[in-house]
Amino acid sequence: MVEMDGAVRVGVGGGVEAARQWRLADERCDLRAMESEYVRRFHRHEPRDHQCSSAVAKHIKAPVHLVWSLVRRFDQPQLFKPFVSRCEMKGNIEIGSVREVNVKSGLPATRSTERLELLDDNEHILSVKFVGGDHRLKNYSSILTVHPEVIEGQPGTLVIESFMVDVPKGNTKDETCYFVEALIKCNLKSLAEVSERLVVKDQTEPLDR
Repeated sequence: MVEMDGAVRVGVGGGVEAARQWRLADERCDLRAMESEYVRRFHRHEPRDHQCSSAVAKHIKAPVHLVWSLVRRFDQPQLFKPFVSRCEMKGNIEIGSVREVNVKSGLPATRSTERLELLDDNEHILSVKFVGGDHRLKNYSSILTVHPEVIEGQPGTLVIESFMVDVPKGNTKDETCYFVEALIKCNLKSLAEVSERLVVKDQTEPLDR
């Protein structure tokens, strides 16, 4: 584990080169052993020389089942992703499903075509690959996992999202990683806000009589 640029870079398989390929950006700069183990087990990417890979973690004060119920809705990413204005998907949510996502103005893209690569309701794993669109995130693939934990004595969730993507011409690996990390951080911050609001709502709603 090597600290660089205020974040923690995680070597998958060890070695200096592996450490360069991975960075885990979190609200904390220290990485606990369990988080590192989750990255090692579930977030294995093999970036080539023209690609970069990184991961972002977020701790949410809401139980796993609630957070996962939002994350698994491949057909409705706008439930928590603030940059998504509209999403269309035909058929049921299953591996191979494709969604057409419209992106809100202000970003350097208007649409993205994305395919569901993995949906595991037992291990709580979601994997998505970008297969089209007018963005610069070529060969983008992501893995998102959710894990139970205890936060301030209450059921909580650790969310880790990792990605691998081509580095666009004219950009460096660090620039590309920082850009994608910023988008993921916004998404996970929104996921936390939505999830925690639902927890409060559930606690304050009166019981049916």
